[in-house]
Amino acid sequence: MTRRQLLSRTAKITALAGLAYFVPSSVFAANAPSNKINIGCIGVGRMGLADIRDIMRLNDTQILAVCDVDSKRASYAKNLVEERYGSNKRSGRFKGCNAYKDYRDLLVRKDIDAVMIVTPDHWHALPAIAAARSGKDIFIQKPLTYTIEEGKLLCDAVKRYGRILQVGSQQRSDARFRFACELVRNGRIGKLYTVKVGFDLDEPGPIEPVMPVPKNLDYEMWLGPAPFAAYTENRVHPQSGYERPGWLRISDYCLGMITGWGSHHIDIAQWGMGMEKSGPLEIDGWAEYPKDGLWDVHLDFQIVYKYANDVTLICTGTNRTKSGVVFEGSDGWIHVDRGSIDSQPKSLLTSVIKPEEIHLYHSSDHKRNFIDCINTRQQTVAPVETGHRSCSACILGYISMNLDRKIKWDPDKETILNDQSAERMLSRPNRSPWTI
Repeated sequence: MTRRQLLSRTAKITALAGLAYFVPSSVFAANAPSNKINIGCIGVGRMGLADIRDIMRLNDTQILAVCDVDSKRASYAKNLVEERYGSNKRSGRFKGCNAYKDYRDLLVRKDIDAVMIVTPDHWHALPAIAAARSGKDIFIQKPLTYTIEEGKLLCDAVKRYGRILQVGSQQRSDARFRFACELVRNGRIGKLYTVKVGFDLDEPGPIEPVMPVPKNLDYEMWLGPAPFAAYTENRVHPQSGYERPGWLRISDYCLGMITGWGSHHIDIAQWGMGMEKSGPLEIDGWAEYPKDGLWDVHLDFQIVYKYANDVTLICTGTNRTKSGVVFEGSDGWIHVDRGSIDSQPKSLLTSVIKPEEIHLYHSSDHKRNFIDCINTRQQTVAPVETGHRSCSACILGYISMNLDRKIKWDPDKETILNDQSAERMLSRPNRSPWTI
């Protein structure tokens, strides 16, 4: 036997032996350690903990790391995860959960497949773009980004690095919202003329004293790319408990309810209009603002959007419009909100979408959809481009009501027309060293 023949026969024997020891993943199903999607959680406050609990109920995921600039919150989340996976740790399938202060230390880990980013709005873009560059898939809470320019950069990064991204616009995984949009898209209310969006309003707050920074909080990093401001507890989050944080009402970190709730309902409005990959042409808004105090986001407001399909979207508070989304057409209307759907005529609610009609993306579980898409590499129900377009409409509304004038938008070029001061508000300078 020649040396070549010997090597060839040895290779065949080795291959056959390997088949005998190969066990298909179906034997282990989703619970096999090698099949689990390893998750890192960046931001573990009020919403972050809720998203952690959602992920931990799935059998084919595993949280390996948490990250927060508040060490108390990071420690609490770490203990929560380890308590949930305790039995797996004893069996050797779970090696423990690490806690980090700096998201960059989490992103360098090769054993983490995906991240959940649940930080204040001004801290969305930087870790999300870094995660894409690190080869991680991304679940990111809404609104997608703080500025439109950040949204464009994140869309580019997700596409360039071939990442899966799910925006936390969970209404897209609610059967009522999907059905309402399918009824509209299939002409059940005739020609669509008007969409009305309503959500709760913020309230002004008191003047707050300057306070010493808690030892457990890296306040400098919490501010990150935002302008410097002296610490007070209601600027950041409660040091005891997980109540609604103050940063949601400060424009350096969040633009107010227009992005907080608008990202949900305007997203559904554009889905029903068939404009989820485009945007409005004209935006005309006004708003009232607090006269003093720490919190400075808009109070009462109204924004009127005009679209290329001749539909008018009117967005305001629930003092002017019922909560949720109302689609008004030539032959009836549909109102959908969390937990409810109504229509005129009532027969619309028993209407059946036929096989040959428009059927929108079906998802009944938002986190499940994210994990499934990581495995299949298919688009999620709330992908980055859709989230960017929904967020952009909200930010354009903020710009218009902040300037108290109508602005015109080119959704193809993503530019504001003939208004330099408005155009400058599509981005903002980041505080060094937090540049993209």
